[in-house]
Amino acid sequence: MSNPLNKLMPAVLEHAGIWQGTYRHIDSQGQTLDFHRSQVECVFPVEGPVVYIQRNQFTWDDGRVFNVAFDGIIKDDKIYWDTDTFKGFGWVASPNIFLLELERKDEPGAWFYESIVMGADKKHRARTWHWFKDGVCFKRTLCDEHLLINT
Repeated sequence: MSNPLNKLMPAVLEHAGIWQGTYRHIDSQGQTLDFHRSQVECVFPVEGPVVYIQRNQFTWDDGRVFNVAFDGIIKDDKIYWDTDTFKGFGWVASPNIFLLELERKDEPGAWFYESIVMGADKKHRARTWHWFKDGVCFKRTLCDEHLLINT
């Protein structure tokens, strides 16, 4: 058996593995609101309705650690998520760009649009999130990651 993404959007499978990096949240004036380290694991199961699993661990210099995991399914030829904190979908825009449009459930009225750009070496990626509320961009998230373990 194979994951349906093999046919629907094979480029997204290049994200399989464990990625390490940093997240920097900045306000609309470019001031840092938050900075933390990340470890993101992307898994693509070959059986069942779940086609994508992501497990995140975020760590801060003050010792805080936050772990979260979420699953994605196929809906309308996109990967669809519906978690406690967000819902929305993602699709491949080009062989090296994966786009997401997500509504924040934990922040009423807020949306973010994420682009994940894979480097040519397939071992580095850059992610940017543009956060909107009431039609205005109020925050951005900048992520730089490298592939630690390819699975």
